[in-house]
Amino acid sequence: MVQRAASSLAPREPVRLPTYTVGMHRSARMLSALAAIVALGTAFAPAAGAAAGAAAGAAAEATAEPPSTTVSVAAADDAAIDAHARHLVSVMSTRERAASVVMGHIPTSDPRVLRDYMTTTGVGGFILMGSNVPADEAALREVTRALTVDPLLPAVIGIDEEGGDVTRLPWDALPGATTLKDAPPDATAAAFAARAALVQRAGATVNFGIVADVAPDPASFIHRRALGTTPQAAAERVSAAVAGETGAVASTLKHFPGHGAAPGDSHHMLPTTDLSRDAWEQADAAPFRAGIDAGAELLMFGHLVYAAVDGAPATMSAEWHRIAREELGFTGVAITDDLGMLQNSGDPRYADPVANAVAALAAGNDMVMAVMLSDATTATRLVDGIAAAAESGALPAERLEEAATRVTALRLQSATGALTPCGSCQPAG
Repeated sequence: MVQRAASSLAPREPVRLPTYTVGMHRSARMLSALAAIVALGTAFAPAAGAAAGAAAGAAAEATAEPPSTTVSVAAADDAAIDAHARHLVSVMSTRERAASVVMGHIPTSDPRVLRDYMTTTGVGGFILMGSNVPADEAALREVTRALTVDPLLPAVIGIDEEGGDVTRLPWDALPGATTLKDAPPDATAAAFAARAALVQRAGATVNFGIVADVAPDPASFIHRRALGTTPQAAAERVSAAVAGETGAVASTLKHFPGHGAAPGDSHHMLPTTDLSRDAWEQADAAPFRAGIDAGAELLMFGHLVYAAVDGAPATMSAEWHRIAREELGFTGVAITDDLGMLQNSGDPRYADPVANAVAALAAGNDMVMAVMLSDATTATRLVDGIAAAAESGALPAERLEEAATRVTALRLQSATGALTPCGSCQPAG
């Protein structure tokens, strides 16, 4: 059920850029989706008597090849991962399913506090913001280890690592959109490959980093963060960014169906456009289509109103989810932009965070995110509200099951057990 590029399970060579080199032990998503079959074959032949044994031993020393040790690693296919996800969800309670589709946040970098938060809430995901990021990579790995309560079914750990204006990792000096939109697409692929390696080494599994909006207007809120100013240029760089991240972290396209056409800042208002559906198809759809075709695993829905398509924000629009899945072919995890932003818009229809989460899931989102206006109790309130809605029928039980299954499959992709980025790797070259 979760879309994966065919090459996403292949090991990646260390990325080498003129100013930065990243060496990696392994690919997090590769190892997560692996079924390791280890055969240590050593043959021993017992002696059939003292004299015969001596003669046979002498002959063997002269002619036999030394015993061999073979280690075989086979990738689990998509069907196996999806089947396991369905099984895990089938034995979850309604509340556990509700918790699995919530991505929470609290503003601390204290591993003990974070571990307690994840254990207490049982949420399926956590988004790292600046307040969660310590001064160095080693300390951040302690944070992400604390967020991983069960290594066999780890939480989705996301981060907004776009580069440039939106950079959570202080040590990420790689080029961002302001540079990449004027450079060849290969530069975008290289930058996002190196950036994905940084995200992976930090212990995050999802990068909310690929801005697929088309923003030709320099005055636009999203212009500096967008990878292109024309549909074609944006599509080429979005596809390159997904290719760069493949094998290291799961890629996210945002902000569907496109922030560039809807003026304003969705952190505190509902940007609205009267752009027709046909005009959207010819322009703003192109980068999202390209990113989906390239294998992006997540699609982030924005609090954007395309009035000619639906009067509700895309986050709350069943029609926009239908378009993404049936017309663009997206099969991965649909996730909301921060629902706190919707609440912060001032629109009285979206004043209740629990109602927003339930409505977002009913519209077709698989995971709901809460950061702005939230506190340590928000995730529990969302989980309780979602579970109650599923039990009452206000949220169809099959919709919650579908969402939980998609999120669980994504989590299984990053299950590494005891394998973590090496703490003492030295830069290559």
